[in-house]
Amino acid sequence: QVQLVESGGGVVQAGGSLRLSCEFSGRFFNNYAVGWFRQAPGKEREFVSAINWSGDNTHEADFVKGRFIISRYNAETTAYLQMESLQPGATAVHYCAARFYHWSTEVKDYDDWGRGTQVTVSS
Repeated sequence: QVQLVESGGGVVQAGGSLRLSCEFSGRFFNNYAVGWFRQAPGKEREFVSAINWSGDNTHEADFVKGRFIISRYNAETTAYLQMESLQPGATAVHYCAARFYHWSTEVKDYDDWGRGTQVTVSS
């Protein structure tokens, strides 16, 4: 059974940075794509960024505009999301999720989820 644990959230001022981590266990990490999503209070969960099983194919939501970098280190069974130039609109619980091989932007396509880490950006 896949287990995912997010960490690295916190409170930052607008324009600040955070690095989120997603620790994976329970299965062979190299077979799984990882996606990052976020959910603000009263809103639906939305796609942020994703990386495929080998790390050579990534995708980001339009609102990211190159400010975030997703990466993975298979030897450490961990994926990361480096977020720069954060704005108050990024305030949300951020989740990582996993599915076989190829990323998707759809929540329904991911089989396994972490419990999330809170990101708060103050103005």
